[in-house]
Amino acid sequence: MAEEIRIDKWLWAVRIFKSRSDAAEACRMNRVLVNGSYCKPSRELREGDTVAVRKLPVTYTFRVKGLVSNRQPAKNVPLYMENLTPQSELDKLNPPRETIFISRDRGTGRPTKKERREIDALMDDLYLDESLLSDDE
Repeated sequence: MAEEIRIDKWLWAVRIFKSRSDAAEACRMNRVLVNGSYCKPSRELREGDTVAVRKLPVTYTFRVKGLVSNRQPAKNVPLYMENLTPQSELDKLNPPRETIFISRDRGTGRPTKKERREIDALMDDLYLDESLLSDDE
């Protein structure tokens, strides 16, 4: 194995991205950080480096345990990286689901323009309240 390897090649080899071009594009779009700094796709990666990958809504963090240039089977991936992503980041993948059910009496037809505006205003208020709650946590 090599002492250094390109970051885009490693991200593809350990199955963080489906293609090497996707990994390179993420680097160019400043979605990949190595040891806290943004990197180009040609950045050389070493064992022990910390890699942060921003895939909305989560920022995944990995420590490089081994360098590999060929795409690996999923069961071998833990040999080459350690997942350091905090649980708080992983929780963003499954937000609590609160369902709001708005019922309408049968036979009343579609909402009028006025009723539609009232419904939209109500929904906007609910979404604004949720965003305020999530920022406080």
